[in-house]
Amino acid sequence: MSRAIGVVGAGAWGTALAQVAAANGHAVRLWARDPALVAAINATHRNDGYLPGIPLSPHIRATGDLNELADTAATLIVTPAQAMRSVLAQLPATTQPLVVCCKGIEAHTHRLMSEVAQEQHPASPVLVLSGPTFAHEVARGLPTAVTLAGEEEATRALLATAIAAPHFRPYATGDVIGAEIGGAVKNVLAIACGVVDGAGLGQNARAALIARGFAEMTRFGLAKGARAETLAGLSGLGDLVLTCSSTASRNFSLGAGIGRGEAAAALMTNRRTVAEGAFTAPVLREVAHAMGVEMPITDAVCRLLDGAEVREVIDALLARPLREE
Repeated sequence: MSRAIGVVGAGAWGTALAQVAAANGHAVRLWARDPALVAAINATHRNDGYLPGIPLSPHIRATGDLNELADTAATLIVTPAQAMRSVLAQLPATTQPLVVCCKGIEAHTHRLMSEVAQEQHPASPVLVLSGPTFAHEVARGLPTAVTLAGEEEATRALLATAIAAPHFRPYATGDVIGAEIGGAVKNVLAIACGVVDGAGLGQNARAALIARGFAEMTRFGLAKGARAETLAGLSGLGDLVLTCSSTASRNFSLGAGIGRGEAAAALMTNRRTVAEGAFTAPVLREVAHAMGVEMPITDAVCRLLDGAEVREVIDALLARPLREE
C-alpha cells in the first residue's frame, strides 16, 4: 500500500493514528474541521491542543478539505461517533477501505458505526479498529496492541500490514460486530468505574464492577451476534480493563467527577474532548431493553447522567436480588 493514508479527525486519537501511519512510511493527510488547527499542525508539526509536547512526523500534512482524501489508499475515520454520519456525507465517494476508529452507537438510528459508514459509502470495504489505547501513549511509540476487524480477509490483512509498526501490533478478526460492541459498551462501564473511584468505594467494588460489567457486555454482544472470543479479546476485555483503571480515560474521569458529587451536565460542558460513553449509555439502554437484555450497570449510568443521587443509585444496584453467577 504505497499511496497516502487519510485520517478524518485531528483530535488526540486521530493525530496519534496519523503518527503511526507516518512512522510506517506512509504520507498522511490529516483532516481537521478547524482552520487554525490545520495551520498550526502544518506550521509547527505539533498538535498541542490534543497531544501536547509530542512532535509530529513531517510526513503528516493537515488539511481542511475532505476532497484531498479522495485518492488515498485507505481512510481512517476518527470523528466523534454522533458526528460521523454528517462528516462521511461530505467525504468524496470512494471504493477504498474505510477504517472506523470511533466507538459508539448512533443515537437516532441505533446503528453501529460500521453500519453508518457502510450506508454512507456502500462501495467501500468497512473495517473497525478498536482496542486498549490511550492516544498519548500510541503517539509516543509505547507498545500497543489492537483489534482490526473486517469481513474480507485479504482487505484486513492488507490494512494490518499498512498500519503495523514495531510498537503498534494489530490482530485481525472477521468479527466486526464484536469489535464494535466491545468499544461502545466499555465506555459506559468506564463511567461506572469512575463513579466508584470518585465516591471512594474501594478497589473491591471496582474489580467487581469490571467483572459484572464484562458479563453485561458479553450478554449484549452475544445477543447482537458477536463472538465470545472477540469480547474476551483486545477490543472487549482489554479495552474495558484499560478504561476502567485510569483517570487518563475521558469516560472514567467523567464518572469520577460524578462520584465526587459534581453534576454530569456541568462536567460535560466544561470538557474539550468527548466522553463517548455519556452519549452511548442511553442508546445502549434502549437497544438492550428492546432486545430483552438485562444491563443493570448501564441503567445505573443512565440514571446518574440524568442527575440521580450517587448513593441512591449505588444502593439500588446493591439491593438487586441475589443470583447465580
